[in-house]
Amino acid sequence: MLLYYIRHGDPIYDPDSLTPLGKRQAEAVARRLSLHGVDRIFASTSQRAKDTAAPTAELLHLPVTELDFANEETFWKEAAGPTKRGGHNWYMHQPEYRRIMNSAEIRALGDKWYTHEAFSSTRLPEGLSRIARGADEFLYKLGYEHDRENHCYKAVAANKERVAFFAHQSFGIAFLSNLLDIPYPMFATHFDISHSCVTVIQFDDGEDGDSSYILPKVLTFSNDSHIYESRLPTKFINEFYI
Repeated sequence: MLLYYIRHGDPIYDPDSLTPLGKRQAEAVARRLSLHGVDRIFASTSQRAKDTAAPTAELLHLPVTELDFANEETFWKEAAGPTKRGGHNWYMHQPEYRRIMNSAEIRALGDKWYTHEAFSSTRLPEGLSRIARGADEFLYKLGYEHDRENHCYKAVAANKERVAFFAHQSFGIAFLSNLLDIPYPMFATHFDISHSCVTVIQFDDGEDGDSSYILPKVLTFSNDSHIYESRLPTKFINEFYI
């Protein structure tokens, strides 16, 4: 199976929608995905994700299955909090939390990083646990059972499909860190996903054909080749050119 994870296009958050640029980005993604085709399309229940998925669904004549666990509004309530300057932002974007997430103490805790006292008063562990459950259920329905103890997957059904999943940045960081069994603090502080960019993950047949030991492999991460192809501005989240 090939899993394409796509962040929504350039957004308007209120009301939830896409900017004119975001709509062009969504069309560029559709042209890219239509080259080889996808078999199934999933999207967060947010309008900006559904609007980004719509051109792909139209070109390939496929329905879009909505996934409520991927809606970022819920994760915002769990993974964001007050800042020192009086605002409100994702913990992973706040300097004090970023330093903690990269500390030797956190690294030493490994998979139990969330037991660190810095997160005891937050809902971040709760939110990540909710997303992990949703992600594991989603992948199981696609034919892959998550073996958390051994940090791998086992195939419960053959799947040669190409699957597109349109969702969000911060949700995506949580989803992908869970899928790849990389501790969230490491992933959240070293990786990011820009508007409409595509991450491709391969679920192969397992090591030496062993379907009980499958390690997902990232083939490309937050790739914007469709943006170049369409001659659109190649800015990272509208901040600087890449």
